[in-house]
Amino acid sequence: MITADSTTRLTLANLRVIVTHWPDLHHALATTGTATWPPAGRMSTYLATMDQRTDDEIEAAEWKAGALRGLERSPEQIGETRAPIRLRILDLMTAVEADLVEAADDIAARVQRSPISYAPRGWPAADRARRDQLARQDAADPRRWRYIGTRTAQHAAAWLLARAEGMPGPFERLTDEQLHRIATVAGHAAHRVETALDMTEHKAALAHPCPDCSGELVIEAGGGARPMVWCGYCGRTWHEPEPTAA
Repeated sequence: MITADSTTRLTLANLRVIVTHWPDLHHALATTGTATWPPAGRMSTYLATMDQRTDDEIEAAEWKAGALRGLERSPEQIGETRAPIRLRILDLMTAVEADLVEAADDIAARVQRSPISYAPRGWPAADRARRDQLARQDAADPRRWRYIGTRTAQHAAAWLLARAEGMPGPFERLTDEQLHRIATVAGHAAHRVETALDMTEHKAALAHPCPDCSGELVIEAGGGARPMVWCGYCGRTWHEPEPTAA
C-alpha cells in the first residue's frame, strides 16, 4: 500500500538524485558513450578475441585505442570531427531544467509569502527605520525562490526539496495536490538523470555463446559500473576492461 509518507520519502530521494548528480551530467557532456543497449559489438568482439590474445597484444591494443581517442579530440586534425558535447545529454538537461524551474515557479506562486511591506511615510522615524530594515531582510531572504537570477535545475530541485521537507521560511505548508505535483516532476526528472548516467540496471542476452560451455551469455550493467558478462550455465564472468587514459 502506497502511503503519503512513502510518497514523500520517494519524492525526497528523487530530488536528492537530481541535486547530487546534476554536476555528473555536466561532466558527461564532454564525454562519449554508447547510444544503444546492449553495446553493439563491443563486448561480443572482446569476448570473441580475448582467449586468443597475449598480454602484450592486449596492452598494445589498449595503447592504440587511447592514442586514437586522443587524436579524435585533437583540434588540429583536418576534416570533420565528432561534436564536442553529447547533444542527447544536452537535450535531456534542457528539458529537465525547464520542468523543474516551471514547477518551482508554480509552487512558489502558491506558497511563498509576499515580502513585508515598507513602513508608511507617516510613521515615526525610528519605527519606520526598524520596519524598513525588516522589509529589506525579508525580501532578501535566501530561502525565497527567485523569478530572476539563479534558475538552474540543481537550484530548483534543492528548493523543491526544502519545501517537500517542510523546512521553515516565508512559505505556507504544501497541500497534498502541490506535493503530488512535486512528486511527479521529481520522479520523471530523476528517472531521466539516472538513465542518462547509466545508474539504472540493464540486462540483455548476447548472441555470442559462452566460449567454455556454449551456454547463453547475459550482459549486465548499471549503477555506473562497467558492463559485466556472465554465463547462465557455467557461471563464468567477464568484465569490460577499464578505459585507458588518452
